[in-house]
Amino acid sequence: MRKTDWIMLWTLSLLWGGSFLFVELALAGLPPMSVVWGRVVLAAAILWLVLRLSGKADLPRGVWPALLVMGLLNNAVPFTLFAMAQGQITGALASVLNAMTPIFTVLVAHWATLDERLSRRKALGVALGFGGVLMMVAGERLGGAVPAMAACLGAALSYAVASIWGRRFRAAGISPMATACGQVTASSLLITPVWLWVDRPWTMAWPGAGPVLAVVGLASLSTALAYLLYFRILASAGATAISLVTFLIPLSAAGLGWAVLGERLEPWHLAGLALILGGLALIQWRKA
Repeated sequence: MRKTDWIMLWTLSLLWGGSFLFVELALAGLPPMSVVWGRVVLAAAILWLVLRLSGKADLPRGVWPALLVMGLLNNAVPFTLFAMAQGQITGALASVLNAMTPIFTVLVAHWATLDERLSRRKALGVALGFGGVLMMVAGERLGGAVPAMAACLGAALSYAVASIWGRRFRAAGISPMATACGQVTASSLLITPVWLWVDRPWTMAWPGAGPVLAVVGLASLSTALAYLLYFRILASAGATAISLVTFLIPLSAAGLGWAVLGERLEPWHLAGLALILGGLALIQWRKA
């Protein structure tokens, strides 16, 4: 990859790693559903503006049912589960568990597709990943963090299913940028009634500037700008290069959590992360 590709890749890891920090800051004054609602609604508005300025804002009417499923799997469910989990665990730990997404994707692809079967090498990578998760769960001694960790794994599984579902948009000739905009819009439509029912925003007190600014950063930087950067890297360096961001996000999230909030990963978290990253390396390894 070129130097500019590496710079963009590290920037993307900071944006996505920063989402865990933004969520923690937002939760200081807002309930989880309000954080998620603000994230998707504002991100959708930004992405629609970008699409209209680029002259590519047309999405066929027939694609919206599939976009609703994509918005549910790739935004609404995982964003909500992570926001709920981060009331109990740190963003750094949540980001480590998020690294299970490619491992779950291998399993989902094996069961749901005909062209991506589970080889011995990939199976070993999956086993290492789950070994890392078990190590982290065992370190928590079945305390209150375990349900939150399970929620993070549920979010990672939802991302994995979404990655397989999302293949239909490429086959239909829908650009990745339009797909991203459509799915965030669809998730906004899905989350809004749930948010109104659960949080009853008309009864809520003003959360303060800090949480509001955190939601703005979450939507504009870690969602809208991150999608724009993601597709630019994809076009410039390819899918193999973009997959490297999976290794960088936990490092970025842990570093930001330590620098801003003084968080740290426990030794069993680091050991689990090493196993998960080892599993990812096996899964993504290609012979020269």
